[in-house]
Amino acid sequence: MTSGIKQVGEPEAFRFRPLLRFIGKAVTNNRVLLAVPLMAASFYSLLVLFSWAQFSVVIPASAFTYVFGTVGAKYILKEEVSSKRWLGVVIVSLGVALVLAAG
Repeated sequence: MTSGIKQVGEPEAFRFRPLLRFIGKAVTNNRVLLAVPLMAASFYSLLVLFSWAQFSVVIPASAFTYVFGTVGAKYILKEEVSSKRWLGVVIVSLGVALVLAAG
C-alpha cells in the first residue's frame, strides 16, 4: 500500500504544464484529499492547545507526532520499522513524559 503522494508521483519538470498536471493528479487522489482536512484539523488542534497550556509544554508534546507517525507507518501502511526507530519512539515518549511531568 503506497501513500497518496507516492501514487501521484513527482512533477516531470518545474514548468507550468507539468506542474499543472501534477497538481491535477494530487487534487483527484483520495488519500491526498483526506490528508488536507486532517492536516488542517491538526493545526487547529495545536492552536486550541496553545490556549489551554503553556507554549513550553505544547511544543515539546507535539513531538508525539513522531510516535503516531511510526505507529501508523507500522500498522496502517504495513511498513517495516527498524529497532532503531522504535528506540527513537521510546526516547521521544520519555522526553514528552518528562516535559509533561515537569510542567
